[in-house]
Amino acid sequence: MHLMTPYTDQICWLFLLAIPVACVAWTVTHEEVFLEPRTFCEKRSLSGKTLLERKFFYLFTCEYCFSHYVTIAFLLLTHFHLLLDGWRGYLIAGFSLVWVANIYMSLFGLIRIDLKKEKTEVEKMEKDTE
Repeated sequence: MHLMTPYTDQICWLFLLAIPVACVAWTVTHEEVFLEPRTFCEKRSLSGKTLLERKFFYLFTCEYCFSHYVTIAFLLLTHFHLLLDGWRGYLIAGFSLVWVANIYMSLFGLIRIDLKKEKTEVEKMEKDTE
């Protein structure tokens, strides 16, 4: 019988593995480097002829949706499971990784908004002093 990884190690893996999941999902769905493919997917998600086509292309524009597929890729790559062995452990790990990754992305989004707000305020103050 296969011995399970201690729970503390599993929790560490959960919070660490969620970082690259969040990074990939955020980059594809928000950053400039993927602007052209994302714009194409946004258009197709609105103008697709079938529901399946619209939903397929929408997956590449929503960080929450896309993070599920990134998580599946990382689970296949790492064989990470949580709490239980087998498919049940992979299922628990998958939804847990998505949840933690989306918390990371939400925090990152809030930080970016604050930084942009501060930058705008500083630029306005500098403009006013000139």
